Amino acid sequence: MTGRIKAAIIGSGNIGTDLMIKIIRGSQTLELSAFVGIDPESDGLKRAAELGIATTHEGIEGLQRLDQWDDIGIIFDATSAGAHHHHNVVAQAAGKVMIDLTPAAIGPYVVPVVNGDEYLNAANVNMVTCGGQATIPIVAAVSSVATVHYAEIVASIASRSAGPGTRANIDEFTETTSRAIESVGGAAKGKAIIVLNPAEPPMMMRDTVFVLSSGANETTVEQAILEMVDKVQAYVPGYRLKQAIQFERFGSNNAVKIPGVGSYEGIKTSVFLEVEGGADYLPAYAGNLDIMTSAALKTAEKIAARKLAETG
Repeated sequence: MTGRIKAAIIGSGNIGTDLMIKIIRGSQTLELSAFVGIDPESDGLKRAAELGIATTHEGIEGLQRLDQWDDIGIIFDATSAGAHHHHNVVAQAAGKVMIDLTPAAIGPYVVPVVNGDEYLNAANVNMVTCGGQATIPIVAAVSSVATVHYAEIVASIASRSAGPGTRANIDEFTETTSRAIESVGGAAKGKAIIVLNPAEPPMMMRDTVFVLSSGANETTVEQAILEMVDKVQAYVPGYRLKQAIQFERFGSNNAVKIPGVGSYEGIKTSVFLEVEGGADYLPAYAGNLDIMTSAALKTAEKIAARKLAETG
């Protein structure tokens, strides 16, 4: 396997700029050829130009006019769910793979450590949400050893790390994450909540995962979760357990009742996570953005490796 697949990023905000730096600094299978935005004064476009990367502030139409367009194989979309629909139409017509960092969910949900190898031939893959990338691996870990009846996640992020794109997609965040908890995490029913914490100084991303399951004991569930945390840490070093995993048993005499869902017996597992960002471009407290760019890069590199292997 030789060479690298050429890539472009649409979206010159925090997420797109952080992803640009990650690709430049460490990718062995991707070469960033173009960086796209709509604000000519954005810091991301200025940084890209300083790094010698082709830029345009005219969106995907501007990207199509660049000399690099024909050679680009993978496009990252770090804009919004609404804009992604148009971007995807253009990319698919040109035969380019889309890595979707918005909650548009046109393509299949992908969480690298859970189903990252299942969609290497997909034309569009969706990276769920920052909360999904942080918590779905935990739900999937429990699902791998037990039957998960219900999973609820609460993603708490620093308000300062939530840019215009994140704020414009709050409803999509909860809907997309809830669906992915079920379809990727394996829960019969999933629920997601996001909290924008205005505290100063800004807090790091914190995620709480509640899982109600049956069919496996506490030791088995805990081991599965610990192994999954190690796997996520391989590409998100700042991902960690904030405290010990907690368990609570519910039997026939004290079944847990979840409004609108049902009454269940089994084990409630509570997992408390913290995600510290790599500070490639964003502050370390912005772990919510870092885990998205890290997951997107990991997924794109798997797809690029497959493409390179096919071409020899």
